[in-house]
Amino acid sequence: MRWSEALLVLGVSAAPLSELRGGLPLALGLGFPPGTSLLLALLGNLLPLPLLLWGWPRAVPWLEGLPGALGRGCRAYLAWRRRRARALHRYGPWFLLAFVAVPLPGTGVWTGSLLAALLGLPARRAALPLALGALLAGVLVLLTSLGLFRLFGG
Repeated sequence: MRWSEALLVLGVSAAPLSELRGGLPLALGLGFPPGTSLLLALLGNLLPLPLLLWGWPRAVPWLEGLPGALGRGCRAYLAWRRRRARALHRYGPWFLLAFVAVPLPGTGVWTGSLLAALLGLPARRAALPLALGALLAGVLVLLTSLGLFRLFGG
């Protein structure tokens, strides 16, 4: 294994904008086998997850203290969330899994973990759905990438 290229794939997959959707095609383009590409991209995508699940919930209460309309909006949202806590805790993990599994820009682990914090889901309830969503997205991106590479003669 070429360690410098593997570290590059891990880094691209861990970055907030590219995530797994950028790291997986990169790994394939660098010549890694499909299974290794998926594993590297998934590991890279999940690297920041503990920090995100720990950090985002600490940022949400800070939003309540913001001045002006933004602070009022955050306070109104958090009051709504408290009223709907039971339904959010019941269906929130399924929503996270489906949201992260869709391989579109802005639907990755970074945004999913922010949604978990906004929904008030504890890290222990959000981690597995986020990881499974990332795995499903990885499989979809891998299948798409392999099909596109074959289509263009790669």
